[in-house]
Amino acid sequence: MSFSTLVATSAAEFNFWDYIHERPALQGGVLYFGIPLMLVFINAIRIEIYGWLEVATGSLKILFLGFIVVTLIAINRGAGPGTRPLGDKYWASAKEFDKRAANNWSTALLMSISIATFAYTGVEVFAVSALEAKWTYRADETSTISDVLERPNDAQIGKSFQFSARFIPLLAMVGYTMSGLVATFDIERDNCALPRLSWLSLDAEAGCKKPSNSAAFVSIAAMSNIPHMADVFNALLVFTCLSCAATNLYVASRTLFGLTSRLDGGEGQRWYLRIFAWFGKTDGRQVPLRAMVFSAVAFWWVPFLQLIRGNKSTQSSENSTKHNVKETRASVDMFVEVLSQMAYSAVLIVWACECLAFIRFYHCICQHRDYLRREEVPHVQRWSEEDGSEYPYRSRWQPYTAYFALLGCIFVSLVANGAALWNGFHLLPFLASYLTVIVFVGLWVLLKFMRGAKWSLVDLSQPEKAKRIFNDLQDIRLSVTQSD
Repeated sequence: MSFSTLVATSAAEFNFWDYIHERPALQGGVLYFGIPLMLVFINAIRIEIYGWLEVATGSLKILFLGFIVVTLIAINRGAGPGTRPLGDKYWASAKEFDKRAANNWSTALLMSISIATFAYTGVEVFAVSALEAKWTYRADETSTISDVLERPNDAQIGKSFQFSARFIPLLAMVGYTMSGLVATFDIERDNCALPRLSWLSLDAEAGCKKPSNSAAFVSIAAMSNIPHMADVFNALLVFTCLSCAATNLYVASRTLFGLTSRLDGGEGQRWYLRIFAWFGKTDGRQVPLRAMVFSAVAFWWVPFLQLIRGNKSTQSSENSTKHNVKETRASVDMFVEVLSQMAYSAVLIVWACECLAFIRFYHCICQHRDYLRREEVPHVQRWSEEDGSEYPYRSRWQPYTAYFALLGCIFVSLVANGAALWNGFHLLPFLASYLTVIVFVGLWVLLKFMRGAKWSLVDLSQPEKAKRIFNDLQDIRLSVTQSD
């Protein structure tokens, strides 16, 4: 879903150029079909090549961000022709907010936290590369799973993930905070060039005559009067959006592959298990092509809905027809935005589940540490001082950071996301914030009934049962990383 919504977002950025905005056929043929098809082909290449492409595009995006920040600072100092230094005049009243969206400053802050949180979706993407981790040895026919899992190169893999887990979120935080902070010095809070909340009417008091879809960076560049700087900024954002779409497709396909690679699709199995098992296969290039194509096609139709609102030929001089077209466009906009927000709201649920799983895992290995050490269960010896490879994914300040993260995910999902409703009920923010939560809880309850599962957490009080669970998890990890 996020792949398609990013394609739709990039198409909206393409519409900044009038030549594209006025040609729906070009949008449908190139932006909504040709570009996604190109991203599918890119994801179909071998991981050794695709990995270097990710390194290259990631490095370029860091350079682009640095260029944008430096340019924004220069604009603030009056770099544009016919402009004066701005300084901090837009910070004279830092606590102003849109009173149509929130009834007090605290509510506006919570809404800002909700919006800012979604910028960090994807910082854990590097963990998906565990499925692609190349083992430096080949297991022979006499090797058992426990023998393979005790090989020392797990420590090197753990160190690689440890470095990424520590510094990628930190770098993302610094980059997002710096660029956003610098932008606030260059444009007024109520400037009509800034995008507004889609469920609110135009701000007549600010003199806004039509909605704006331009990014804040592009609007600042346009007002600076620097020739073609807005075009350059918009091109950089388009590249960033499309590269993120390619990464999202990679993550979605590997996630689907990881979930289905161990399923038995043989005769006698239920029909839906055979269908899911079909996605757990790779091609001759070790690429999960089936899962990747399905991930791309599942919501490929979403961007095409924007052609309904962008086709001027559907307009008529009759008032009733104009009204119907306007309502149709509003419905399409709301549907696309709800899907987009659902894709990102689901990430918070995933984060919360990961935090809860780690908290239970931490307390389990702490409770049974002596037994697990005697039984030599691999990769759970967190307190082992003899061999660092026995627990290569060690992090600091646990489990307190996990508790903090869990509470943060719950707070944003249930409280901050709902702050938009405190100044009056609106259908769009309600669906965008809570539809994913409702669907998740509904599916969880449905699976409980279908499987006849207990309405309680898995009992980890018995060390023998904990050992069996850990060994099963190791088998799953090994089977996925060595799948054909």
